Amino acid sequence: MPVPKTEPNATQASGDAVAAAGTRTAGLGRVLITVYLILALAATLRAVYQLVSKFDEAPLAYGLSLLSGLVYVVATVALLKRGQGPAWRIVAWCALGFELAGVLIVGTLSLVLPELFAHDSVWSFFGSGYLFIPLVLPVLGMIWLRRDAGLPSDQGQGSPDPSESLY
Repeated sequence: MPVPKTEPNATQASGDAVAAAGTRTAGLGRVLITVYLILALAATLRAVYQLVSKFDEAPLAYGLSLLSGLVYVVATVALLKRGQGPAWRIVAWCALGFELAGVLIVGTLSLVLPELFAHDSVWSFFGSGYLFIPLVLPVLGMIWLRRDAGLPSDQGQGSPDPSESLY
């Protein structure tokens, strides 16, 4: 029996496009969150070790490294929970904004007044010790949050299902 030819209607095609966009956003978001998680762990653990073992050598740099690590932890959690209400999106925006300001301020100070930093912090020289990831990551995070906000909530907007694992 021959199968009748059917043409997809415009509503179905546009729904497929939005679903595909949501999938791409979710994939990009997972990569972004994974990088944030790695940076949060690396910066925080390094700073704790430095503060415990050699605080007197560079307290400002090590204190800033701990602050940056904690900001990355907050940003990671907020990005993971951003679909669970507007408060988490606000926390994510604030964390990313604080992070970008910190990288720009500390990066500039480390160039202009290098005597302030006996040792490098995560944000020194705009994150050069971390391949400039601290400089690029908040910008990418802000772009992703903005794009993620434009998707309809019923199309997933990359938000995790509370019962579903991200990984």
